[in-house]
Amino acid sequence: MKRRGFVKLCASAVAGITASPELLARENQVYHRYGRVALVDSYSGKPVRAASLDVGEAYLFHYPYVSTPCFLIDLGKAVTSRSNLKTRDGERYRWQGGSGKKNSVVAFSAICAHKMSHPAPSVSFINYRHREVRFRNSNDEIEQRAGVIYCCSENSVYDPAHGGRVLGGPAPQPLASIELEYDPEQDIFYATATIGGEMFDRYFSNFHDRLVLQHGRTDIDHAMTGSTGLMRLSDYTNNQVGCQA
Repeated sequence: MKRRGFVKLCASAVAGITASPELLARENQVYHRYGRVALVDSYSGKPVRAASLDVGEAYLFHYPYVSTPCFLIDLGKAVTSRSNLKTRDGERYRWQGGSGKKNSVVAFSAICAHKMSHPAPSVSFINYRHREVRFRNSNDEIEQRAGVIYCCSENSVYDPAHGGRVLGGPAPQPLASIELEYDPEQDIFYATATIGGEMFDRYFSNFHDRLVLQHGRTDIDHAMTGSTGLMRLSDYTNNQVGCQA
């Protein structure tokens, strides 16, 4: 290949990666595609429409496995793609931003990146706080902010409007995000992939016995297929633990 052609090919590849969050994530090996799974109402089994989501309410579903919980939140404002994120291993990646008609719906793994605290039917120490709360930021200063995911186990705080980046506490990386595919004609969502640092193997190992009891099955690492039920976090767990600095 001639030098000019080679340079053009390289330029095209860089432009394509820059324009595509998916390509950038794959380049850094933090994009993990799973099955295309529809989000449906846990009670009726009907597809969840974006218009039915309450702004500021935390919803819970399981993806990409039957025992791995995720948050779905309509932040009530459009949020755009972010590229300044990196895993605990230093892998940089781009987050897709909000989904839905208003680009305001986001989804993240509900497994805290520090010690893997996660929602359970009995209690949830990690929750979305739509109203202002106080916390210690990364500079160990008291900060007050609304719209954060707060883990009260060790006081890790994440920003769902910026790809789940860490705002404070000991968490070593952002929450892994869930890629959402939006069908504007039907106003429904599909989960298709995770982006960011996964901890699923360690999660299965550390909580195996409890997850088996909780989900009533031994194959807790079975991949979700077809559809996954969505419900309000307040309906899923009996106790959402709240905290502030």
